[in-house]
Amino acid sequence: MKASRFFISTLKEAPADAEIVSHQLMVRAGIIRRIAGGIYNYMPIGLRSIRKIEAIVRKEMNYAGAIELLMPSVQPAELWRESGRWEQYGPELLRVKDRHDRDFVIGPTHEEVVTDIARREIKSHRQLPINFYQVQTKFRDEIRPRFGVIRGREFIMKDAYSFDRDYAGLQLSYKKMYDAYIRIFTHLGLTFRVVAADNGSIGGTGSHEFHVIAETGEDIIVYCPGSDYAANIEAAEAISSIDSRAAPSEPLSKKSTPGKVKCEEVANYLGIALERITKSVVLAVDNEGTNPTIWLLLLQSAHELNKIKASKVPGLANYRFATEREIVDWFGAPSGYLGPLNIQKPVKILADRTVANMSDFVVGSNEINYHTTGVNWGRDLPEPKVADLRNVRKGDPSPDGCGNLDLCRGIEVGHVFQLGIKYSKSMGAVFLDENGKPTPITMGSYGIGITRILSAAIEQNFDERGIIWPEAIAPFHLVLCPMDYKRSNSVRKQANKLYKELLDSGIEVILDDRGERPGVMFVDWELIGVPHRLVIGERGLRDNKVEYQGRRDVEPTLLSLEQAVPWVVERVCAAPVH
Repeated sequence: MKASRFFISTLKEAPADAEIVSHQLMVRAGIIRRIAGGIYNYMPIGLRSIRKIEAIVRKEMNYAGAIELLMPSVQPAELWRESGRWEQYGPELLRVKDRHDRDFVIGPTHEEVVTDIARREIKSHRQLPINFYQVQTKFRDEIRPRFGVIRGREFIMKDAYSFDRDYAGLQLSYKKMYDAYIRIFTHLGLTFRVVAADNGSIGGTGSHEFHVIAETGEDIIVYCPGSDYAANIEAAEAISSIDSRAAPSEPLSKKSTPGKVKCEEVANYLGIALERITKSVVLAVDNEGTNPTIWLLLLQSAHELNKIKASKVPGLANYRFATEREIVDWFGAPSGYLGPLNIQKPVKILADRTVANMSDFVVGSNEINYHTTGVNWGRDLPEPKVADLRNVRKGDPSPDGCGNLDLCRGIEVGHVFQLGIKYSKSMGAVFLDENGKPTPITMGSYGIGITRILSAAIEQNFDERGIIWPEAIAPFHLVLCPMDYKRSNSVRKQANKLYKELLDSGIEVILDDRGERPGVMFVDWELIGVPHRLVIGERGLRDNKVEYQGRRDVEPTLLSLEQAVPWVVERVCAAPVH
């Protein structure tokens, strides 16, 4: 490729709305151009990297035995009503009507469509197992698109769906996809971590996320440095920070705490440790035709409620936070003075594991300006119902007993789900087993964010000059920068010769024949992030020399003309993967 015949559109400044490095550099390097909120054009240089990612994904999907197909972006609402997700998915699902006033969706995912394929095409156990995949554009109507393509509305995704006879078969299919994902992200040259995760709106019985480690990641990853334990914070198990409950040693005592509504204020005012204060969270579950069911969740003061864990407590699947009016109605006091003692109306009380092991703790008295100290389970309150309700914190004990937990941030680029029979049962996708009995097909779902990988790779690989692409997904392997290409016959002749030799050696090279000044050329290609560079000039040619510099190199290396091509070939072929 010659630069004069390609499209290069670099910018000196990033747009004001570009919040993170990858968004800034993707715009400045001419990889993307915004057309609407969360919707981007992928320019030629960005598309080259996308196609490389897709090729790596396709190679591993095919190797794992998956079969490629292509499903429509526009999906009939009837399928989503069958699965129950027409109502469940929420406002991220873009709903549209055709000219006949029929409902459709612009697909954010394809479980419904592929299940419809399965129920039409799969009739016998002899056709199983099978795995279909596609690489296709999705749309999710994000309420606040941000971070460029990391939280965009339209994106390219690889999604695969496995179909098995039973749960044991699903485990084998799941393992194949899990292993394929490990190979994919290793081949891409990314530093990543696999974590246990919540299934979210996809549903099912278990899942893992694949995260590129980056400080700007939206997700918090919990891991144990001393073992293989890792989980998204939404799914990470929180062990009680108190080993066992001590016997009561204080009397129950109501204390005046005028105007003290925050846990820190109460602890300071009473002169006690913050860890002895409990935090009250009031939730409500609406009941048709009658009052809501009110829940009081108790956490240690420094701990944060994990909303996903709370939603998995039986009876809390559709909870909301109680209104201030409901709080006063049920407890007789406003927020800041709440607790499990002297409640006005019946509520369900649920204690986090740590709170269940506390003794002589402090709660609100359900009276303005008062808290109660010396509270104990069994003596002052019935033994509580207990659940894991909180986010883990750095230093918490690891659930596997192999040390203490640490936290880092990651960008989710892949997710694998064990769907089970969630969709096949609701949509009637069955097969005839060996005995001729109709049986729901057991399914798995496996996604990779193709375009999100672009951004994640940049967040992990950049410096003050621009992008540093991993070799496998760089738009070009090497840029050839000739000095005075348009004015020097010797430079032009040697650059063209070297260009052909590099192409013949399998190197994806772009020859910058635009006639730009050296500074302009270097700034452009360092911003774009091409991993290797050769510079040819009249002075060097007089000594039979060219200048090589890797994108991460501090200083250039002088090579003879004869060395240049094998030198580059060796480095491109030996590019490290993580």
